[in-house]
Amino acid sequence: MGTRLRPLTDALPKPLVPIFQKALITFALDHLIDAGVKSFVINTHRLPELFTAFFAGNTYAEHPITLVHEPDLLETGGGIKNAEPLLASELFLTYSGDILTDVDLRPLIDEHFRRGNDVTLALRETGLGTDIAFADGKVVDIANRLGIAGRYDFANIAVWSPTVFRRIPPAQKISLIPVVTEWIKENARIGGVILNDGKWFNVGSVRQYLDLHRTLAAEKWKPHYLRTPEWPLAVARNARVHPTAQVLGCSVVGENAIVATGAILRDTIVWPGAQIASRSELQDCIVRTRQKAEGILQNAII
Repeated sequence: MGTRLRPLTDALPKPLVPIFQKALITFALDHLIDAGVKSFVINTHRLPELFTAFFAGNTYAEHPITLVHEPDLLETGGGIKNAEPLLASELFLTYSGDILTDVDLRPLIDEHFRRGNDVTLALRETGLGTDIAFADGKVVDIANRLGIAGRYDFANIAVWSPTVFRRIPPAQKISLIPVVTEWIKENARIGGVILNDGKWFNVGSVRQYLDLHRTLAAEKWKPHYLRTPEWPLAVARNARVHPTAQVLGCSVVGENAIVATGAILRDTIVWPGAQIASRSELQDCIVRTRQKAEGILQNAII
């Protein structure tokens, strides 16, 4: 639902929010293509028509995409079950649509095959959670359901055997946590790989969204798997920024946006089609698509 990103997500699903002109979900797709994934299933709920428009032709970078709609929220387990007809014949990966990372996926995939696991979870010390207990290459508890304290967070990427579908009841709202925990109790092969290398960002709130832009601008970070040399792009080529305007810090000006005479943007994200009035000054603001900002504003969402 993207509730913590509201009002940014009132008219745009969280996976489609732009990061320096590039939709968040496309980083995940590029990452997986680099790892060898050939086709995708994307689960939708809010505003599915925007995903249909974004992935016109049901492809991305010449890779086929199938959109699977989830009219009623089914959580992580129910969502996977909802896509069973498209996934049940072979191994598949899950990858959350609200993270941006450049962790190396190869060790995760290799470990899954090497141990013959039923599922292999990407684990990380994120500072956001410690739900996963991990020992001797196995996940031994999740969320302390079996009385074993965790140390690692789930990094929102996993490799699955299609046997998981036999364990998820159909048409039910259910998390994967109880499903996998029951699997652990039956001594199934529930593996994990600690991926503390590289960057890992969870874009879950407005503050995290702005902080991500600050970090990317300050560190000039670019994931290795991107094949687009122009990214990150601070000012879109067809944006209209007056010569007297200033675009400072990690500010971004989206496609067809207008920044008028004498305006000053400091660490401000201007989405496509938005307008900044003459002599306006914005600090730490986000101006959504087709909105107009004017005056002196700080920490505002327009």
